[in-house]
Amino acid sequence: MTEVAMTEEKNVDERPVVLKVDHVAKMFRLPTEQATGLKMAFLNWTKGIKGYTEQHVLRDINFEVRQGDFFGIVGRNGSGKSTLLKIISQIYTPEQGSVTVKGKLVPFIELGVGFNPELTGRENVYLNGALLGFTRAEIDAMYDDIVEFAELEEFMDQKLKNYSSGMQVRLAFSVAIKAQGDILVLDEVLAVGDEAFQRKCDNFFAEIKKDPTKTVILVTHSMDSVKKYCNKAILIKDGEIIASGDKNDVADRYTLENFKQKKSEEHNHVEEDNGNKPWLKVIPASNPVCKKDDSFDFDIEYYFDQDTDFYFTMTLLDAKRGGLTFDPGPKLYKFHNPGHHKVRFSLPVNIFNNGDFQIVASLRIDDPENPQTPKAIAFANGEDSCRFAIRDSRNGDYALLNNDILAIECKGTIE
Repeated sequence: MTEVAMTEEKNVDERPVVLKVDHVAKMFRLPTEQATGLKMAFLNWTKGIKGYTEQHVLRDINFEVRQGDFFGIVGRNGSGKSTLLKIISQIYTPEQGSVTVKGKLVPFIELGVGFNPELTGRENVYLNGALLGFTRAEIDAMYDDIVEFAELEEFMDQKLKNYSSGMQVRLAFSVAIKAQGDILVLDEVLAVGDEAFQRKCDNFFAEIKKDPTKTVILVTHSMDSVKKYCNKAILIKDGEIIASGDKNDVADRYTLENFKQKKSEEHNHVEEDNGNKPWLKVIPASNPVCKKDDSFDFDIEYYFDQDTDFYFTMTLLDAKRGGLTFDPGPKLYKFHNPGHHKVRFSLPVNIFNNGDFQIVASLRIDDPENPQTPKAIAFANGEDSCRFAIRDSRNGDYALLNNDILAIECKGTIE
């Protein structure tokens, strides 16, 4: 056996496949007009009028999940994620393809579905467990763990309608994650409870990742959660998988798709007729998802017809952590070029950790009454501003500045 063949053999994943989605497609029929009688229905049929339109939500979806995976499914609203989960959970039946599940699958598509406010917390745990297919004996075995995790021991014999919203969420989430299933399906349920409870949930997911017999399928809009918990992921767009495999690559592609969507919406926006009024906007000129060693290029497009000097001011905002990150000052970029033009700028990003950023700008001219502060003529903020992101596995995610750029030196103990 050659060395290459031996390496490939070692890399074969021998864990059993517990979920196989094979060429799945799903379509819904949306009524457009309704026949009022048999005669109208016949006339519509002779004219070829169906009375409905077909909405194809999923198209030829294929993937496998192996035992022990923490598998992420991401995509924008309307991409088909929830429909896919309902097919996996056997709530919907696909028009084409098949779904094969090996083991006990426990779906939690919406927290608290099936809870009855007139029943006690204890009764709701048993009711929810029964809806999920567990026997009373199985729920008996899980009950203490559920209550302990929710931290609601004193309230389990009170009616659910007397619980605060936070208490109800904690109970629902505890039922979700403590259910003794082989495959746990979670749809947008990670950001629940207060900070202390979220830390507790975080610890739980850290432990479940270590259990090779447990499989989790997570649908979320949080790319931080995907990178933190998942080992594999897929990205769905318009009912099709457009990225799959490495969680970091999928998360970065999702960020890029969000920027593309925003840019498309802005291009479809009809500009008002501003006459001869000055205006400007900031437009990305390079990939809006940057790596550590990249520079982010952007253009300032403007219209200004006065034959005079003018200045561009810019402010870099930290959209993820909040706050003003960088402002080069009011007179750094001086121009004298009236008309409709574009000016390109380049921003090195190596000093920053991972994050989401926004560039806003203004066009200013000298103010004779206040020479130190140029007068603002036009602004580029909101949809006229520019957004970009930094995503690099070599970076941190918490602080703004990269540790390679700034480090605090220890001078020793002072007695």
